[in-house]
Amino acid sequence: MELNENARIDTDQIDDQRGSGGGGLGGAGIPIPIPGGGGKGGLIGVVVAVLLALVGGGFGLNAVTGGSESGDNTELEQKCDASDALQQLDCRNTLYVNSIQAWWQTALPQHFSRPYEPTTTVLFNQSVRSGCGVADYGVGPFYCPADSKVYIDLNFYQTLAQQLGAGGEFAQPYVLAHEYGHHVQNLLGTNEQVRRQQQRTPANANQLSVLLELQADCYAGAWARNATGTADETGQKIFKSISQQDIQQGLDTAAAIGDDAIQQRSGGRIDESQFTHGTSAQRQEWFGRGHTTGDPKSCDTFSGTL
Repeated sequence: MELNENARIDTDQIDDQRGSGGGGLGGAGIPIPIPGGGGKGGLIGVVVAVLLALVGGGFGLNAVTGGSESGDNTELEQKCDASDALQQLDCRNTLYVNSIQAWWQTALPQHFSRPYEPTTTVLFNQSVRSGCGVADYGVGPFYCPADSKVYIDLNFYQTLAQQLGAGGEFAQPYVLAHEYGHHVQNLLGTNEQVRRQQQRTPANANQLSVLLELQADCYAGAWARNATGTADETGQKIFKSISQQDIQQGLDTAAAIGDDAIQQRSGGRIDESQFTHGTSAQRQEWFGRGHTTGDPKSCDTFSGTL
């Protein structure tokens, strides 16, 4: 994977809250689970959490009306304007976000006849206050439907590499593209449809969460197939190249964060009734399907369920 050093890094798509602190545990989101993470929410998404609170070891919500706080982007802007910007983790991730949103800006109206509404990625350290409540690092990266924002502590990538064995560089844009897949689901009303279905059939709540997560994986794969065609606001391509090795890193990451793999690493038995994100094989399959077709319309994991 090679980024274009001439591409403009748009930090306006980032809300840098690192160092501001969020306090407390709790919170919500649609996270990528961290085994043994400090928070209580590592294995459950917001849709299940909102409806069932503590089902499957999930975490309770603080007031959903609690809004997020804005950070100061000045330092990030200066860093990402420097000549060594692409050597900086936060600047590279900002550029990944730029690419993901640039693609959806075109893809959503093209494939779903719906306008794309850009949103913000919030960078935080340790804990953060979101529209879904207060969440800590143990939740992992997550998307909050209540405020339509993606949240990530960039230290998660160390956990991904050291604890889960997914250290390839392409793991990072895969993670972000997955969370932005949830934003697309929010715009399309898929999140709301799932929430209503879970209310009607609570016994299927976890399975519906799995289908939601696998669709986000597929959307991430579709972006990956089209990422080299994305450009900044001046027309400069964001990526010079994405190799098959990069895509394999995405597949390896999908395998590393499968529910069965997480449960095995946590030392427990594999309990399918507690799955909320899908098995390693399922996550690889759907990321691969999205990448093979490059078409988000191919990502119907529900097939008439909703």
